[in-house]
Amino acid sequence: MLEVKQIHNGIVIDHIKSGNGLKIFNKLELFKAESPVVLLINVESKQLGKKDIIKIENTFDVDLNLLGLIDENISINFIKDGKVIDKKRVVMPEEVSGLIKCKNPRCITNSDDYIKPTFNLVSKEKLEYRCSFCDEITRYKI
Repeated sequence: MLEVKQIHNGIVIDHIKSGNGLKIFNKLELFKAESPVVLLINVESKQLGKKDIIKIENTFDVDLNLLGLIDENISINFIKDGKVIDKKRVVMPEEVSGLIKCKNPRCITNSDDYIKPTFNLVSKEKLEYRCSFCDEITRYKI
């Protein structure tokens, strides 16, 4: 059995649906991290059957909106001095800024670097968001 030590300070992204761990790892660009990062894939879980886990040492900041777009079941444990000091569950964001690109090629957000695209949730089931600039509905692709 593989044994992974607990982290002393940092975060643990837990209850990731199996297969989404690598997507989160890449979206958060954790390959650029200077501190140790552990990605566990297909770990046994009573709730999910199998799950992925990401442990990030010496980091306390993570984009909760991005995690909510990828997987609503995620929980984040904040670790300090080897103990969990806080837990958060992510939710699918009602409003997203800068994480989605508008599919309308004529939208100003696609031609102006100074405008950050903002979207509002239209359909939770389909992951569809409406652009606040052109009203185009764009589906978020994991």
